[in-house]
Amino acid sequence: MKFNNSKILYNKALNFIAGGVSSNFRLYEPAEVPLFFEKALGSYMWDVDGNRYIDYVMGLGPNLFGHGPNFIKEAVNKGMSKGFIYSGQHELEISVAEQALKFIPMQDSTVRFASSGTEIVQLAIRLIRSYTGKHKFIKFEGHYHGWADNVCFSVNPKLDSSGSNMTQIAVPDSSGIDINISENILICQWNDIENINYLFKKYKGEIGGVIMEPIMGNTNVIMPLPGYLNKVKELCIRESAILCYDEIITGFRVAAGGAQEMLNIIPDLATYAKSIAGGFPLAMLVGKREIMNNIGNGNVVHGGSFNSNLMSISAAHAVLQRIKQKGPEFYNKLNGLGLHLMNGLRDVAKKSKINLKVNGPGSFFSIYFSDKKNILNWRDHKRNVNDIKYQTFAKAMLLENIRLSSIGRTHICSTHTEEDIEITIQAAHKVLKNF
Repeated sequence: MKFNNSKILYNKALNFIAGGVSSNFRLYEPAEVPLFFEKALGSYMWDVDGNRYIDYVMGLGPNLFGHGPNFIKEAVNKGMSKGFIYSGQHELEISVAEQALKFIPMQDSTVRFASSGTEIVQLAIRLIRSYTGKHKFIKFEGHYHGWADNVCFSVNPKLDSSGSNMTQIAVPDSSGIDINISENILICQWNDIENINYLFKKYKGEIGGVIMEPIMGNTNVIMPLPGYLNKVKELCIRESAILCYDEIITGFRVAAGGAQEMLNIIPDLATYAKSIAGGFPLAMLVGKREIMNNIGNGNVVHGGSFNSNLMSISAAHAVLQRIKQKGPEFYNKLNGLGLHLMNGLRDVAKKSKINLKVNGPGSFFSIYFSDKKNILNWRDHKRNVNDIKYQTFAKAMLLENIRLSSIGRTHICSTHTEEDIEITIQAAHKVLKNF
């Protein structure tokens, strides 16, 4: 397989675009060079060298219905025929909010729209501080909430600089971050109730909220241990702290009501992006009315020229209507395809006597290499997962025309077919035989 044209374009891009890419995460493409793509449709992508891939990156999650579905194109074309950005209200945004709230289990709640996950998390944190009057909040190692300064800590720190299992140090994930911000960020080990208990006792009366991925999507797609989320919620209630779920990955992907529906635990706030608009930039904060009123009455400032633009809202309306029309069968099929692929990968790993493992709910999951049976949190991952081995696997799979993400997170879309899954399993079998 050749990547000559991608190499040419990448070298050209280096002259005009910092690093040659528009997101640092794209530098870690399993290919020998960041790939340049010509088109994408359904479950497939074509690069500028004519290579076709079965795609499991799916924009890192947004393409719930695959690349370029016609029903979203039609809705967006219809919406944008009336304009692009009003900097004013329109009826369709009410319809999107109303339909989203019908899916999400949180009762008596309202929404606010923005354009990206990073942006909407900032609104959530500002709201937590405004409502509680407390400035400290808990975030977990390995959980990613965007690249903004006040959350870009301890996503992937070095073990020797991140403190003990009970007392973690907030480690910035980028140069240029104001380290003084870290005094209000309390880093916790996920799936460890003793650790979060310790923090609430140590900083009693000072913690305004807890933000977490309810399914740890950015590290091994780790599911919460039985009872863990309930105990965290009980702690938040007892300590008058706000519980915020980052459902940017899980929202509208694992179920119509997201992780809240799947896990049956309801937070006070939740952030959404990715799948809600099927590939268009849209983010949403959902929260209990009493809390969200602090935005509505102007105490918490929130703005944005692109908020509720016609293209993104039209796409979201189409997505939510399609989910409603399909009913529970949509997620049964989506998760079923993912479980089929997961089981197939387990089988070929067993036959090849390779320590490849998969973990997750089905519609998205993680592929990783480890001798440990269960990975429970980021420290578990750092100590027991062979990331280099995964990169070798992902590169070899790319040469078999299977595109996997650089972080091991695999996304299923509704246009993946049983044939796609079988081809992928056979490719994995071929690759693992040579490991």
